[in-house]
Amino acid sequence: MPEDNNHPTRLADFLPYQLSITSNAVSSRIADEYRARFGLSVPEWRVMAILGDAGAQTQRDLTATTLMDKVAVNRACKVLEDRGLASRQPNELDGRSHHLDLTEAGRVMHGQIMPIAEAMEAEIFGCLSDDERGQFSEILGRVRQSSGDLDPDSILDHLGPE
Repeated sequence: MPEDNNHPTRLADFLPYQLSITSNAVSSRIADEYRARFGLSVPEWRVMAILGDAGAQTQRDLTATTLMDKVAVNRACKVLEDRGLASRQPNELDGRSHHLDLTEAGRVMHGQIMPIAEAMEAEIFGCLSDDERGQFSEILGRVRQSSGDLDPDSILDHLGPE
């Protein structure tokens, strides 16, 4: 966001910053609950949630779906395996990778967490009407899509010469 003398840019007004701190606040609130009740970190829960929704995934798929760093995904997968919540099977289509899937214990835990997650979502977003929640979700989807479509060179072109 360019700055001019009449309207100085303030970080607090910068939408990506607002989105980031809001996301961190919501994630931290939910993570406190998962950590206290189930001993899970945010990355571990995100991996479990994807596996619970979509079934077996490669670590590459998990990294792409969660947009988390591959080291964080790898670490989360290792912890889930060590705890017996997930297991690894060879990928028959690609001998170099494996599919990770929830074990029975992982599916049981996922089933216990989902009602808690949904209740926390209702509590956190209870400040919005049903219509506002729908609009907010739709807007977030559009922003997410737009951010994936950005061409870094076109952004620099709009800034002009240095």
